[in-house]
Amino acid sequence: MGLKLYGIPVSTNTTRALVCLHEKGVDFELVPVNLFGGENRQPSFLAKNPFGLIPVLEDGDFTIFESRAITSYVAEKFKETGPDLIRHQNPKEAALVKVWIEVESQNFQPAISPIVYQSLVAPLLGNTPDQAVIDTNLEKLGKVLDVYESKLSSTKYLAGDFFSLADLHNFPYIFYFMKTPWASLVNDRPHVKAWWEDISSRSAFKKVAEGMTFGEKK
Repeated sequence: MGLKLYGIPVSTNTTRALVCLHEKGVDFELVPVNLFGGENRQPSFLAKNPFGLIPVLEDGDFTIFESRAITSYVAEKFKETGPDLIRHQNPKEAALVKVWIEVESQNFQPAISPIVYQSLVAPLLGNTPDQAVIDTNLEKLGKVLDVYESKLSSTKYLAGDFFSLADLHNFPYIFYFMKTPWASLVNDRPHVKAWWEDISSRSAFKKVAEGMTFGEKK
């Protein structure tokens, strides 16, 4: 049995896993989950993830959820295929990858996700964006990006001069963030901008981005 990824192409968490799978060039099947129809709340899906969230990865009789756990599993299982996203042969580099994975998860995403939600999601739900929430998180995000700018002034990528999961994990939210009026936070930081242009030009990212149509005007 091959790999099956349950999710939807517009989901930030699903796309994080999708990019990793494409970077590794492994065969997999994307199984759409009808969130609006409540498919993720059905017993059959809750058996895969009791929290009812996407994505979920099935590898034969093995099931795993949480997007960053999925990318780590894929990067480890297929470490000899495609780019080494976890630097498995160098303990120090591997540790730095883990550090910046934590930075993305604990500092970057909590700041950027409310901005993306208020700017792109809220209007689609018929709600007015909460500018106070946006402003508060723009300040937080700016501080995180200042750290990124400093780090990227000395290395090409976040964990060093090599592309890794530390960079890949940032892709989904920056992609959507660049559709908001606040893209200057990235563009005004030359090293962050160059890094973003670099990683977003990778073929795996371009392939996944084709399905990231959330927030686009029809």
